[in-house]
Amino acid sequence: MAKPELVDIFKKRTRHPFRPRSSDVINRLFSDFLPFGSHRSESLIAGSCNYSEKQLYVVAQQKPKPEDLRSDEDLKKLNYGMLTSDDHSVILSVLKEAREQDPENTYLFSIVDTYGADISMYSAQRFQAFFIAQLILEFLTIPIRTISLILGEGGSGGALAIQVTDVRGQMEDALYATAPPESMASIVFRDPERIEDALSILKPGARDLKNLDVIDRIVPAPEDVTDITAMCENIDQFLTKAIKDLSRSKIEKLVKRREIRAKKYGVSKGSGKFYDIKRYIETPIKKAFRKPPPNLQILHHASLTEVGEGYGNLQHAPADKEMVECGAGRQGDKRRKGCGKLIPLKALLDNFNVCPECGFSYTLGASGWIDCLADTGSFHELYRNLTVDQLLDESAITDYYREFLAKQEGHSHFNESLVVGSARVNQMRTVMALSTFYFCGGSMGVVFGEKFRRAVDYAIQENLPVISLCCSGGARLYEGISALMQMVKTIESINRLRKSGLPYISILADPATGGAIASYAALGDIVIAEPGALVIFAGPRVMKSRGFDVNEKLVRSQSLHEISGEIYKDLGYYHGIRGIQEICERKNMKKCVSKYLEFYYRSEFRGKNKGRKN
Repeated sequence: MAKPELVDIFKKRTRHPFRPRSSDVINRLFSDFLPFGSHRSESLIAGSCNYSEKQLYVVAQQKPKPEDLRSDEDLKKLNYGMLTSDDHSVILSVLKEAREQDPENTYLFSIVDTYGADISMYSAQRFQAFFIAQLILEFLTIPIRTISLILGEGGSGGALAIQVTDVRGQMEDALYATAPPESMASIVFRDPERIEDALSILKPGARDLKNLDVIDRIVPAPEDVTDITAMCENIDQFLTKAIKDLSRSKIEKLVKRREIRAKKYGVSKGSGKFYDIKRYIETPIKKAFRKPPPNLQILHHASLTEVGEGYGNLQHAPADKEMVECGAGRQGDKRRKGCGKLIPLKALLDNFNVCPECGFSYTLGASGWIDCLADTGSFHELYRNLTVDQLLDESAITDYYREFLAKQEGHSHFNESLVVGSARVNQMRTVMALSTFYFCGGSMGVVFGEKFRRAVDYAIQENLPVISLCCSGGARLYEGISALMQMVKTIESINRLRKSGLPYISILADPATGGAIASYAALGDIVIAEPGALVIFAGPRVMKSRGFDVNEKLVRSQSLHEISGEIYKDLGYYHGIRGIQEICERKNMKKCVSKYLEFYYRSEFRGKNKGRKN
């Protein structure tokens, strides 16, 4: 195929309405294909067949064809081509069956062609993000040989959920990105028409992704994008060669290779012991942080009278005290939540940014969570000075990204969106990984993932439990696919922690969204959420912009906690997912975490490693 511009590939080939779909490939290549179970889906094809004298399990995402979109009802289906939680449950069932077959003669082939995972309320209430995390973990650890192919469009965690395989191919004219280019342009440039600029940051083409080790084989595309026969011939050659190559490697070695590969994502300059030497800042953090949220207006008045919503409800503020109006932001912001009462700033800070009158909570940064969870003076920050410049090549850091990072200066006490360190919780030693929303919205980028990986390595070395705090808006789009792959890196880290027999406690703060909740945050041995925390893969604003109905109350922690109580009645659907085990207010979170740590430290089963004495 001649080499066109990336924008032309996107518009004229990747999104071509008559581009062959997964069903076309399956019908051409697998004559004895047998669908799996009774589940029928518009977006998932799952089944098995015989191929190259092997038993081949197939899971494939299916985009709609023009003939599927003829009626008004068809056009109203917003999640066409996006896998629902039901679909993800079926894939986990397929993988479970594949595990039970002869590993030497069983292969798995996944075909990726989707904008992303389904973001409807239906899937959100059924722990869609948890399913994505569970699938990535399963693909990392399954003891059979696996192959994947980006057929047309690969998007977000919906693609990543079935792409982490031993051999990873991509059609020459396919694109694989953290988000669709229109969404990227809308978020970064506030202009959905700037697709070319968005593509320059995303770098979703096969050659760029091969350089980043996201894929390892490029499948030639036919000159005519609609030529099913030529495309399937090329895929047949790719699949045959992949099976032949994988048959030469032991499964144990392949699983280890997946682990090694995951650790390297986003680290193009170097990693290893030499780069991990400088762990601590020079002195531990001894002071308590008592800083108000950056978007909170503080009122300084000798005397102040507020008229509440109820006539005659007068509130007199004490003289010479800093006051805040519950639920209000800086001057000019319209109050939409909270009780509106004037409360002393000190009372708000002492209650970890939660109104002592009504319970309305402001987002708490990492510094506040250190106060909330760790014994005063016990937190030693690890890898504080790790930066994007140390991990990514200069060419990967665009001017747009540098400008964005410059705007974050002064927003947080810390210089990245994840803060990791060793600490004590009621005298019990732990490792903490705390995301801070006030730096880049707590977004997951390469520094986030690398810090998390190193923190887990340190915990395994020292034989310590890990506590994570998720307060994130999603993947850092400025880093393109490297940011998305941090989901794989953090999940691989949790898997090693589990193999070491060390406990992992995941705390979900408000908000817990995007790639964070669809990776490490969903995999806690215990998952605790603060009241009112938004726990969802795609945020309400994104859902509304794509036409989905939204009821935020149903994807807040209390509602999902209630649903979690019903999981044990349907384990065949949820597999290893257990949802949210406990709801706990910030002021009681330290006590809540302590009871789980106490159970571990009093137990005779203290992990396989013998680290330092605690």
